[in-house]
Amino acid sequence: MTKSDESLSFKRVMLEALPSLRAFAVSLVGQPDRADDLVQDTIMKAWAKQDSFTMGTSMKAWLFTILRNEFYSQMRKRGREVSDTDGTFTNQLAVHPGQYGALDLQDFRGALNKLPEDQREAIILIGASGFSYEEAANICGCATGTIKSRVNRARNALQDLLSITNENDFGPDAESASVIHRGAIA
Repeated sequence: MTKSDESLSFKRVMLEALPSLRAFAVSLVGQPDRADDLVQDTIMKAWAKQDSFTMGTSMKAWLFTILRNEFYSQMRKRGREVSDTDGTFTNQLAVHPGQYGALDLQDFRGALNKLPEDQREAIILIGASGFSYEEAANICGCATGTIKSRVNRARNALQDLLSITNENDFGPDAESASVIHRGAIA
C-alpha cells in the first residue's frame, strides 16, 4: 500500500468514526456547539499524529482516547481561567509598580557590598547559590559552625542596614499597599 493509499484509508476510517465521536463528545460536554469544537480539535490532533496510529487497530478507540484526553486538558485549563466578561475582576487588579523592585534590589546590593567579605561570601553561598552549610564550609575552607555564624551575622547586618524589623517591611510601602488593598475591596 502506498503512502497516499494509507492516507486515504486513514481518512475514510476516521470519517466513519465521526458520528460516534460526536455522540461521545456531547455526552462529555453537554452542549452540541462545544462538542463540535471538541471533535474538531480531536480530528486535527489525530490528523497531525496519524503516523503514530497503526492501521488495523481500532481507530475508534484511538480517537476516543484523543477526545477524552483533549476534554480533560480543556477542563484543567478552564479551571485555571476566570470568566470576566464584564471586566469586574480586571478592574480590581492592581500591580505593585516595577520601579520599587528595582530600587529595593539596588538598596540590597548596596547593603550586601557593605558586609565584610567573609560574611558576604557565606550568605551568597548559602542564600543565593543554594549550597548547604557543609558544602559552603568546604568551599571556604573552614568549619561548618563558622559558616553558620557568618551567615547569621550577615543576616543581622543586612536587616540593620536595610532597616528591616519585621515581615511587613517587605513589598510595597504603606501608601502603595493601601491603594492596592482598596482596589481589591472595591
